[in-house]
Amino acid sequence: MATLKVVSPVDQSVCAERPLAGPVDIEKALTRAVTAQLAWNATPIERRQEILTLAVERFVARAPEIAQELTWQMGRPIAQSPGEIRGFAERARYMIDIAPAALAPVQAPPKTGFTRFIRREPVGVVAVIAPWNYPYLTSVNAVIPALMAGNAVILKHSHQTPLCAERYAQAFAEAGLPDGVFQYLHLSHDDTERLIADARIGFVSFTGSVAGGRNIRRALSDRFIGVGLELGGKDPAFVLADADLEHALENLVDGSFFNSGQSCCGVERIYVQAPVYDRFVEGFVALTNKYQLGNPLETGTTLGPMVRAAAADFVRDQTAEAIRQGAQALIEAQRFPADRPGSAYLMPQVLVNVDHRMRVMKEESFGPVVGIMRVDSDAEALQLMNDSPYGLTASIWTRDADAALRLGERIATGTVFMNRCDYLDPALAWSGVKDSGLGCSLSVLGYEQLTRPKSFHFRAGQ
Repeated sequence: MATLKVVSPVDQSVCAERPLAGPVDIEKALTRAVTAQLAWNATPIERRQEILTLAVERFVARAPEIAQELTWQMGRPIAQSPGEIRGFAERARYMIDIAPAALAPVQAPPKTGFTRFIRREPVGVVAVIAPWNYPYLTSVNAVIPALMAGNAVILKHSHQTPLCAERYAQAFAEAGLPDGVFQYLHLSHDDTERLIADARIGFVSFTGSVAGGRNIRRALSDRFIGVGLELGGKDPAFVLADADLEHALENLVDGSFFNSGQSCCGVERIYVQAPVYDRFVEGFVALTNKYQLGNPLETGTTLGPMVRAAAADFVRDQTAEAIRQGAQALIEAQRFPADRPGSAYLMPQVLVNVDHRMRVMKEESFGPVVGIMRVDSDAEALQLMNDSPYGLTASIWTRDADAALRLGERIATGTVFMNRCDYLDPALAWSGVKDSGLGCSLSVLGYEQLTRPKSFHFRAGQ
């Protein structure tokens, strides 16, 4: 039997090993899901709320051990891992709370002699394919609302974070979720395609790379079902001359380097108006130099390893190429002795004298490097911010909300922030444009892709 081995980026040890499911397991899971979904959909929504709320409580009660497990699997510092569990609970509870209103029938205007309304019916069985970088924060966006809407869910988690899928199952079982309503499968790529291509799957939610998203679309090309894709990003920030620089610096450094830059909505390029450019760069470098790169299991560590050495080497190569093309690196290697070439441990880097000829300003880095450019006008900043195949988030740093709105309306992106970045508010739709994805999750709109409208048009008897 084929197995997956989780190689921890902490020390390259195997921290988990699991058998891979195969076609027989997929068939059993789908059969159970279809049967279980019918009964679950007949369960009153108030009861669904009770069960899922209890599941969240049971999950949060294990926060310390889940956080430790998370750090071993993907390398985020142990001081930061609990934040993902808090974010998971926030999003889950919000989507549970708004479900009755979001899923309520839509009444048509009164018409004499007729009863007319629209119900939101579940799509059936939802396949959720989740990534390793924020394994709970990404998957919760689909898992909880899909279940609240009356669907069954089959979760396929990343091979780097398979234990996260098992934690879901544990919490749901303890909360009394009926058997078969939620299941997980550890699958190969080929068997993942086999699962989502099955006629019993009614919707696919995928978070991952652009190439992975294209593979999903190809696998579903013969099926008329919905798909939600959250893909890559090259998220820009624009710092205006009137910005609160101390606030902007604190948040943009964190937005660039948190989770070793391994975030779809992390800040990867920054444009700064000329009057404050020098002060901004000086402050950015000073804060970056305060990071502590090292063993993520030590509480003083603020920057852990990337998920694997190959990912770190990709960022090293991208950075070195930019330097050959004229970029200047401002962070000195001797400040970060834990950075070992060829390893997953990678120091943060700040580049200036960059331009859009360089891959580091155009292609997703997904690591702890950021380029900073001086701009002389709003028009120049907008042109550069939009000069990207991605459009997930963008942030504007200013004291003028009207200016932020005017600029934000002209940026091709899914979310515009003012004076914050790298955050998902569950009350707002999470979506992307261009190569950053398709569809949306969270907010009341997130329920629309997990249900289908069914109209009822009754005429009174004659």
